[in-house]
This record gives sequence, C-alpha cells and structure tokens, in this order.
Amino acid sequence: MKTHNGMRVLRLPTIRSKHLETFVHTLLSTAHAMMSDYDVVHYHCLGPALFSFLPRLVGKKTVVTVQGLDWQRRKWGAIASRVLRWGEAAAGTSPNATMVVSRTLQQYYRQQYDRDTIYIPNGAAVTPRRALRQLIEWDLSADKYVLFLGRFSREKNCHLLINAFENLDTGMKLVLAGGSSHSDSYVKSLRRHESDRIRFLPWVSGNDLEELLGNAALFVLPSDLEGLSLALLDAMAAGVCVLTSDIPENREVVEDAGFTFRRGDEADLQRMLNLLVGNPELRRKAAERGRGRIQGQYHWPGIARSIEKAYYKLLGWSPSSLVSSEQARNLTAEATPLDRASLV
Repeated sequence: MKTHNGMRVLRLPTIRSKHLETFVHTLLSTAHAMMSDYDVVHYHCLGPALFSFLPRLVGKKTVVTVQGLDWQRRKWGAIASRVLRWGEAAAGTSPNATMVVSRTLQQYYRQQYDRDTIYIPNGAAVTPRRALRQLIEWDLSADKYVLFLGRFSREKNCHLLINAFENLDTGMKLVLAGGSSHSDSYVKSLRRHESDRIRFLPWVSGNDLEELLGNAALFVLPSDLEGLSLALLDAMAAGVCVLTSDIPENREVVEDAGFTFRRGDEADLQRMLNLLVGNPELRRKAAERGRGRIQGQYHWPGIARSIEKAYYKLLGWSPSSLVSSEQARNLTAEATPLDRASLV
C-alpha cells in the first residue's frame, strides 16, 4: 500500500472493459471498505452511487458526489444509460449525504428528487507560468496556440472547434490534448484534420500539463455536457483566457471572467475565436479576472475545508474538537474509479 500526502492509497484490480470496469472496481472497493475500519466511504459519479447503500448496512456513513449526469453521454447505449439513471436516483436516496459540484446540479436534484444536496465544487491550484521546455519539443510557442484539453468524446464537440478553427485566418495553431473515452471511431474522424496548424497530443499531466496550459493564448471548451470541468478550472487558475459553450454548468464558472458562444453554433464559435485570437489585451484582462475567480471561489484549500466540514457534520463531530491521529487516518475511504485523486 502506497502513501500520497499522508493518505494511504490502495489500488484494487478491475476488468478493462467499457461496461464492466467501473462495476468491478466499485464492487471490490466497497467490499474492502465494509471490512475495514473507515468511518466514511465517499463515492464519486452516478454508476458507483448504486453501491452507496452497502456500507451503511455495517454502520458506516456514505457520501456520493455527483460530478454530472453521465447517462446523457452519447457513448452509452440504452441499457447503460438506464443503469446510470438508476445511479442518478440512488445518489439522491442511498447515501447519508449527497454532494454536487455545481449549482445547476443542486437545482436539478431539488426539482427531480426533492433532495437537499451539499454544494461543494471541484477546485484548482493556482500555478505560475512555466518556462518553455516540453513546448519546444512539440514545436509550439508561448501565446501562439489555442488549446482544448480533455476526453475526445462526442459531447465535448471537438469537431465543432476544429471546423471553426480551420476557417480562421491566423498564424496560431490549434492543439488538442487528451485521450479516447471508448470513442475510437470519433477520434479517428478528428485525426483526419491533423496538420501543421491542427496538432494532437496524448494525455498530458504533471509539469508538462502546467507548461501546456500556462502558455496557451486561449483555452476552449465547446462541450454540450459538463458537470464542472476540471480542465476549465485549471485553465483559469493558470491565468489563461477561456471560451466555453453557454451551457449552464460552464456559465456558472465563467460568468464575467471569460467568454461564451452559443452551444453547438459553429458560426458563433468562429466569431468568438476570431475576436479573441486577434485581441491579446482582451485575453489578458479576462485571464486576470479568471484567476481571481479561482482564488476566490474554487481554490483547493477552501474546497478541502468544505469537504472536511461536511464529514464532521455527518459524523456528529465538532470541527473544533480534538481528533486522535487514528481517527484522522480512518476518516475517509475512497470507492471510485476516477483517474483524478478525489480523496481529501
């Protein structure tokens, strides 16, 4: 068992399959949590929420964080979508507490399930701009490329961004960095547009990610569906101007600290790209507002304190009371297949 920042990290096996990976991993994680001395088991997303009643049978508290309405993703067939709809309902009824990452989701659960949820958004860490190292190897220059970062899935609308960018008269490049999410045919259709102006990079992380984000001229998120995009938060935290589709989940984050275009409207996206690519001062001012918004509302230390406060309330503990080191170690257990660390 490894450790990370004082946390014990246990990796359990699973079956690498579109439909079985989450099920198997969550089942094993739940069994492990039920047989261990954790106080709180915290699930993330709708599929794992289906298991959130089980630890309660042995006296543990459970929490589910709803990251988005996953059943709406176009990669899922009818049966998988139905199961995820059951997970949506379970997230509102099975755990001791339900967290949501956006006000939009909070309103949805109030209207659909009459469920009071705890609003705790995702967070980001403000990072300085990194010197050029990896960018040189990728043949990219600072402030000379537009960036998309995320899964290459249909609801992200990467094709819309590519089509709009191809019609721009600019010396900038378009860079798309990410990986497939069980959507290989869609990725192949995107890669047909690869050229000197349109570049594809693999999944990027760590220092390379900070360098890629921090030196972009503009970050674009053209998606039809989001919960609360971590990539969007990271771009704003890096001091980069952002342009997103005008779905409620994106507008909630951006407000007056970035720009939006009409969802699914290629002409409007091209219009906004043309405006921002040609106006560096407009981008600079928006980037400053975006970073300030992250520091004020989405900074990780504050988010972590909010989650900790919710755990204390759930357990009936006073945040000001003394907690033994053994209690602190046993406070939480994660049961989620997410790639990003979500254990606080």
